[in-house]
Amino acid sequence: MSSMLRGRHFITTQEFAKDEIDLMLELSSDLKRRFAVGELTPWLLYKTVFMIFFDESTRTRNSIEAGITQLGGHAHFLNPKVMQTAHGEVARDTAMILSRFGHAIAVRHCAYKIGNAYLRELAKYSSVPILNLQDDYYHPMQVLADIMTIREKFGQNTRGLKVTISWAYAESHLKPLSVPQSQILLFPRYGLDVTLAYPEGFDLMPEIVEQAKKNAEENGTKFEIVHDMDEAFKDADIVIPKSWGGFFISDDPKKIMEETRKHKDWICTPERMKLAKKHAIYMHALPADRGREVVNEVIDGPQSVVIDEAENRLHTAKAVMALTMGGRP
Repeated sequence: MSSMLRGRHFITTQEFAKDEIDLMLELSSDLKRRFAVGELTPWLLYKTVFMIFFDESTRTRNSIEAGITQLGGHAHFLNPKVMQTAHGEVARDTAMILSRFGHAIAVRHCAYKIGNAYLRELAKYSSVPILNLQDDYYHPMQVLADIMTIREKFGQNTRGLKVTISWAYAESHLKPLSVPQSQILLFPRYGLDVTLAYPEGFDLMPEIVEQAKKNAEENGTKFEIVHDMDEAFKDADIVIPKSWGGFFISDDPKKIMEETRKHKDWICTPERMKLAKKHAIYMHALPADRGREVVNEVIDGPQSVVIDEAENRLHTAKAVMALTMGGRP
């Protein structure tokens, strides 16, 4: 097992070199093959990861918890509401204590303008890896599974593929910016041409968009922003229509939701899928707001790869843990 990533924090893929991400993906595929044939991989025997979830989770929690178990270790699920965090314990103290108890601290904290700052503060004081299970800016575990899935469907050489990352209507809650932001940052580094689509006002963070444009320029790929969902879908190889909150519209969630409801036509339908290439695949991080973001005919149809994409969350999580927590004791 390579020791090049041992002890590293995993907060955003932007902080890793391309060959380091390649290693994560190669190991993910290897672990997927081993899991398929029932080969044991006790590479993190008796090691502990503390999971702190400020937000709900299905795929992320279970991929980490099952993943560390399959690697021979153990996960502790920690609810901040029953931790001393609820009484004001600062990130510094939490990080310093838990990093003496175990081998990694994995955190989901999606509160806008709070989550990433909390993870950075943990990282400043932790002596073990801080693993980002989604914050308000980034979702590195998800995007790693996304690129793994795309490579499985289209081959290792993804250069020249058009991926459409589109806003879609939903009102279950104001979803974080972290998934599309992580996608626009990483996809150009793998040769994908990115079309980002959203209604006026539903912008992503300007500094992250600028970094994505720089990534595209450095890797000889295209990056464009459009405000028409049909235009974005035309000739796409991959479509990822998913809602995110309009946090630049207002600080008032009610006003953001009022603006959101003006765009109920931003939904992924069979008619829109026909605008993409015949071989196009539909992706979503899940859970999808059925009947709002996407109709059942698409998400349950032959072009949907969401179950494969979700499965890959397990294998990529295991790879990240093995590489950051592994190596010599």
